[in-house]
Amino acid sequence: MIGYQVFVLHAHLPYVRHKGYEPQFIEENWLNEAIAETYIPLLQSFRNLKNENVHFRITMSFTPTLVTMLRDEYLQDKFVKYLDKLIDLSNKEVSRTTYDPHLNYLSKYYLHKFEETKKLFLSLDKDIISGFKEFVDDGSLEVITSAATHGFLPSLESEPSTVRAQLTMGRKKHKETWGIEPRGIWLPECGYYKGLENYLADQGIRYFFVDNHAIKNSTPRPKYSVYAPLEIGAGVFAFGRDLESSAQVWSAQEGYPGDYRYREYYRDIGFDLEFEYIKDYIHPEGIRFNTGLKYHRITGKSDFKDYYHPDWAKEAAGNHAEDFLRSRIQQAKKFNSVENQPAVIVSPYDAELYGHWWYEGPQFIEFLFKKMHFDQHEIESAHPMQIIGLLPRIQSSSMEMSSWGESGYADVWINPTNEWVYKHVFECSIAMNQLTHVYFRTQNNDFRRVLNQMAREVLLLQSSDWPFIMKMGTTTQYASKRIRVHTNLFLELKAMLEKNEINQERLKAIEEEHPIFPELEFEIFS
Repeated sequence: MIGYQVFVLHAHLPYVRHKGYEPQFIEENWLNEAIAETYIPLLQSFRNLKNENVHFRITMSFTPTLVTMLRDEYLQDKFVKYLDKLIDLSNKEVSRTTYDPHLNYLSKYYLHKFEETKKLFLSLDKDIISGFKEFVDDGSLEVITSAATHGFLPSLESEPSTVRAQLTMGRKKHKETWGIEPRGIWLPECGYYKGLENYLADQGIRYFFVDNHAIKNSTPRPKYSVYAPLEIGAGVFAFGRDLESSAQVWSAQEGYPGDYRYREYYRDIGFDLEFEYIKDYIHPEGIRFNTGLKYHRITGKSDFKDYYHPDWAKEAAGNHAEDFLRSRIQQAKKFNSVENQPAVIVSPYDAELYGHWWYEGPQFIEFLFKKMHFDQHEIESAHPMQIIGLLPRIQSSSMEMSSWGESGYADVWINPTNEWVYKHVFECSIAMNQLTHVYFRTQNNDFRRVLNQMAREVLLLQSSDWPFIMKMGTTTQYASKRIRVHTNLFLELKAMLEKNEINQERLKAIEEEHPIFPELEFEIFS
């Protein structure tokens, strides 16, 4: 064996549960789209691989915010309603498109897809996690955790109690969800800072992932670069991202998803069709958004878009899987010839790229592992903990702060668009730690309820998603509102506690507003 492929998917969404609001929050649709276009298609691909007796190894993170939402009954029921609407729209499209044979074929294609998605979702009793657990149990899938609310840990370095709370809640939620302790973690935004390994070791975490430059810039410079794990202290290993395999998927210029045969993400009937026709299938306030019915392919760089052909796209996915595998074999051969050691090629991606942004992504994954299983014997897929035991030699070094964001450090999460956030983050984080010590192990149930909810609000406040959205300039109003809401609720609860005036009705309302982590105990902030 000349090499090992570590294929990693990071599945994450911020906590976007807003029960009882009319009209509904558009942001709740993020979860519906991710389930329909990424998580269920991935699960279907895993099942196809298993049915064909294909050996595969994939590492996948499920963040605590995501698994909480996936197992939330309110959100599960909303997803069923979402699918029912798409099925109704698809039926309507089957009737509307009879004038064009190819459009009619595509409308029937989507109708079948949505019906099959609903059938699978209901067969799992609306619990996607149970579907993935089958592959955890048979060893095909290694699930890893993340920080509680995906807080960017380098920005929280000055508050150790907050870093511990993010990691502790991440570990506990993983154990509750999967029934096993996590051995690995996806550090939010791959954000590492020197000394973080000690906090990870305290949680029993053995490995995490970083961007390429984090390994290459470590001291002393590692002999095997990113092609072997790096022991950085406390028995914790860092795995570095391979740039070549990343570029083949991520790159806007050379990446596979830009192939002209693939489905065009930005052409959707939610925007293309007349308002009167589509109004019942978009936001009640008339805000247009994607329905998932997309009839065009990328075609080229001009605005002209030809019709989508699923069979052409399937052929492209097979071709690209073959190219990806061939490239990894070439990399492994080159490394092995020089170092006389198998190359470890780490390819981490946001899970939502596969299916949501790149519609054919799950198909690509399926083809890739079939080709790896049947067409060659030079490299094989592996989980990170297997790698540590398989390699004849490992390397040890010391790393500095890094992330996988633009420019490689903290520029995305701390800049003029979002720096105002941190005044609130630190004010609430410091207060949470102080109050935890004052009320540690209190037996007063009302105090505990208030403190537990304060802990939930401050964790949600710390999410890296809010400053990221502000930097990207997308739904900035929503992100800013979330910062203010969590800060204000935290301060309101703090005032109740300090005045010893617990407003039971108001406390219950806040608990119902953000019921994330019902098992949380505020002492994690000690």
